[in-house]
Amino acid sequence: MSRFVVIVLDSVGIGELPDAWRYGDQGSNTLANLANAVGGLELPNLERLGLGNIHPINGVLPQEQPMAAWGKMAEQSPGKDTTTGHWEIAGIILDKPFPTYPNGFPAGIIDKFSQMIGKPILGNTAASGTEIIQKLGPKHLDSGAPIVYTSADSVFQIAAHEHVVPLETLYEWCQMARSILYGEHGVGRVIARPFLGVVGDFRRTQNRKDFSLPPVGETVFDYLAANQIPTTAIGKIWDVFAGRGIHEHIDAHGNQETLAAVIFALENTPSGLIFANLGDFDTLWGHRNDVQGYAGGLREFDQKLPYILGALKKGDVLCITADHGCDPTTASTDHSREYVPILVYGKQIRPRALGTRSTFSDIAQTISEFYNLEPVFPGESFLRQLHPVSDN
Repeated sequence: MSRFVVIVLDSVGIGELPDAWRYGDQGSNTLANLANAVGGLELPNLERLGLGNIHPINGVLPQEQPMAAWGKMAEQSPGKDTTTGHWEIAGIILDKPFPTYPNGFPAGIIDKFSQMIGKPILGNTAASGTEIIQKLGPKHLDSGAPIVYTSADSVFQIAAHEHVVPLETLYEWCQMARSILYGEHGVGRVIARPFLGVVGDFRRTQNRKDFSLPPVGETVFDYLAANQIPTTAIGKIWDVFAGRGIHEHIDAHGNQETLAAVIFALENTPSGLIFANLGDFDTLWGHRNDVQGYAGGLREFDQKLPYILGALKKGDVLCITADHGCDPTTASTDHSREYVPILVYGKQIRPRALGTRSTFSDIAQTISEFYNLEPVFPGESFLRQLHPVSDN
């Protein structure tokens, strides 16, 4: 049985969706605007695959004979957050967005959470995570009270210094918050945000952990698992899907660890779905409007790409895509409502234009067809459009 590999370049969007104005994201184009801001991107391997065929990108030329099939996908679900994007890639199209709290969480939620952990809380506001720990970190050190905050996304974030609140305790607090955040207040994710350092120099650690709502319907992970097809989740994919339908989880933090884990999985996992997320594009560079860091991250991924392609076997398929945008060149530090690129490579696949797909869920449908399963997800498989090359 061959492998189907999905690599999500978290937040690497490729142009505003028609309804971007509803989200205040007019003009957002993560890849193209970034390329212009740095005077052109040098991504020779992505260029050869056909990235420049999807949309004009300064420095990334379109290819007459690209190595991969190419196109872009629109998000049908309302919203522009990580959970929504990943769930749609896996086959779930939401009919309403997850709740957000630009003015902080209701008193009833905060009071109940405070009672459960036996401590008051600090914050309860929408804020930048790196800024709020500098502002409220000293009070946290004195009181031991956790810092609760949110963002434009549907998240309930709990920050605590690792020397004040042990990680195990912070994770337990997150599980308690998760238990009360459902229904009307069912945020997409409760996120543990541990940090270290001293006053004036607090910094977040890599011990972040997400506590997601279980998917509201069947995902491609569930479908494959029910049909005894192995599934491997790398990095935060386990968290995004609450572990459901996942046979093996490879823990990885940051792009470099995740890419190493992808190569490890390709060398050691003989069959099934391998699904990974490269989150540094979003957390380190997109949300911080770090244009140079974002461009550097793309170069690093491009440099590792030949190792991934070289680990693919005959019959394997690699799908590179994204879950939303986060344009670091705009004034906003939030996600942006954008199309996402899609590049599909395989040694038995003949490259061609895939056009503009109407939903991310086309990937779930394609994976189903790849494993000869009945089509059960919304969207349309593009597998047959790839004209597999015969052995003759």
